[in-house]
Amino acid sequence: MPDILIVEDETVIRTALKRLLERNDYTVDEAASVDQAIAKDLESYSLIISDLRLPGSPGTDLIQLAEQTPVLIMTSYASLRSAVDSMKAGAVDYIAKPFDHGDMLTAVSRIIENTTPHKAESMPAAKPTLPGIVGNCPAMQTIYGMINKVAPTDTTVLVQGETGTGKELVARAIHAASLRADHPIISVNCAAIPETLIESELFGYEKGAFTGASANRMGLIEAADGGTLFLDEIGELPLEAQARLLRFLQEGEIRAIGSVQTRKVNVRLVAATHRDLKSLAGEGKFREDLFYRINVMQLSLPPLRERGKDILGLAEVFLKQMGERFNKKKLRFAPKTIQAITTYRWPGNVRELSNAIERAVILCDSNEINYELLAIDLELVSVNRMSLASKKPIRNKPVSAEPQEDLSLEDYFQRFVLEHQDTMSETELAKKLGVSRKCLWERRQRLGIPRQKAIKAD
Repeated sequence: MPDILIVEDETVIRTALKRLLERNDYTVDEAASVDQAIAKDLESYSLIISDLRLPGSPGTDLIQLAEQTPVLIMTSYASLRSAVDSMKAGAVDYIAKPFDHGDMLTAVSRIIENTTPHKAESMPAAKPTLPGIVGNCPAMQTIYGMINKVAPTDTTVLVQGETGTGKELVARAIHAASLRADHPIISVNCAAIPETLIESELFGYEKGAFTGASANRMGLIEAADGGTLFLDEIGELPLEAQARLLRFLQEGEIRAIGSVQTRKVNVRLVAATHRDLKSLAGEGKFREDLFYRINVMQLSLPPLRERGKDILGLAEVFLKQMGERFNKKKLRFAPKTIQAITTYRWPGNVRELSNAIERAVILCDSNEINYELLAIDLELVSVNRMSLASKKPIRNKPVSAEPQEDLSLEDYFQRFVLEHQDTMSETELAKKLGVSRKCLWERRQRLGIPRQKAIKAD
């Protein structure tokens, strides 16, 4: 059973997080400061979860002190830049406070699973040089290792992943690392070619084969002879074209439409799809024999939302690229922009992220990019991620120093405000909670805990 050390000076947060983890079968130890933490055997834990700001030394000091034990940093949005810098120094990931229970459990499970000894031994030691591909998360490290192994062969590869995850980049990386790198790679988007034209585009045609065929035309498969054919969205191929493709894969030969002669070709196939081809085969919408023929080596690309700190790494790469492209080379992300980038789910994946940053760079009039330029509503992102259980006001209740049960986000917010509002200003409360003063006021009204009196002047 994994052991986790929580380093957090706020008793409410520390106790709530401990009980959350214990209810999910983790054994948990706790400390209120770095000094208390280093009195323990840090290397005996599977994971350390630490607040960024602690009394005495900051939580980032644990990154070096823990050596091989991964450290997950908790931080409010105002401190995200420090958290990002700490990740570059070796922290495994960070999570913004107040956090959603599901997000925390997912992060803990992923980190522990990916840092167990047998996982570490099977992981590539370092990222290979692959053109155009950025990322160092465990899932991408696995992809790099598989590309290195399959690229030198002529094995057919099926790349699966959501739209915008970079399937064509993977295909080009496979080609670039293969023995066919000196020959062309021909990319075909099967969804972009009408069904009536797909066969003639792939296999070519003879003069007079159909109305409008005024001359012989080479097909794209023959054009890729000696190199690689990349069929993107292969699940959109009509069944008739699938039958001809299957024969090409089995026999290594093609026959142009209207021709009685076959031609031998030497082409390596890399296919890609965002659809479940096995399910489509079961429904009769994709040839089962073709599925098993192309599913020799399968590479599954993770969606951007599952790539952890790769998201911000990619964003910074795009920012640099776009800055150079539009002659704006001193741009940086505002802290709130960092939160928007790392909490948004990016349904369009890497392509959507690239487009959002390009738009922001074009519209930016200063050196700091505000989150509004990304066209992402940060408050809506936060609400969606928190999955608030109820919008009904919760009236003031007596709050004990130690919570008696696991806290929801609304419970945590209420407890924290009630415990600290007599000693903190609204600005300090908002900063500690990681929200704006406007958001703090709105939640006070919704939860029925308006400000009773002002102890400190804001």
